[in-house]
Amino acid sequence: MEKWTPKHEAPEPLEGPIVSTVVGGTILWFVLFLAQLPFYGWFAGHGHTWWVWTPLAGAGLGLIGIWYVRGRDAALKRHAAQAQAKDAAGAEAADGALGTSTRTDRTA
Repeated sequence: MEKWTPKHEAPEPLEGPIVSTVVGGTILWFVLFLAQLPFYGWFAGHGHTWWVWTPLAGAGLGLIGIWYVRGRDAALKRHAAQAQAKDAAGAEAADGALGTSTRTDRTA
């Protein structure tokens, strides 16, 4: 049996409003929990109490997810700012080495 190898490169991951997506999902799980809470007696009578606790677990895991994606988003922004600062410093060093100045003299 031949080992499977990919025939093309994997696409880049999609970036979008990740923090707001996770926050919205967490709110939705909590709303589902609150909507089912008044019917707890019916769920208990039919042996389906897990239906009530599952959305609460989803909301709890969503809180962990919010903490995680906010940290990830902050790290990505920090990395992008550092890369931009490094590029700007490299461009200024290259201009200085060529003897060109980016400043203009406005005394005339």
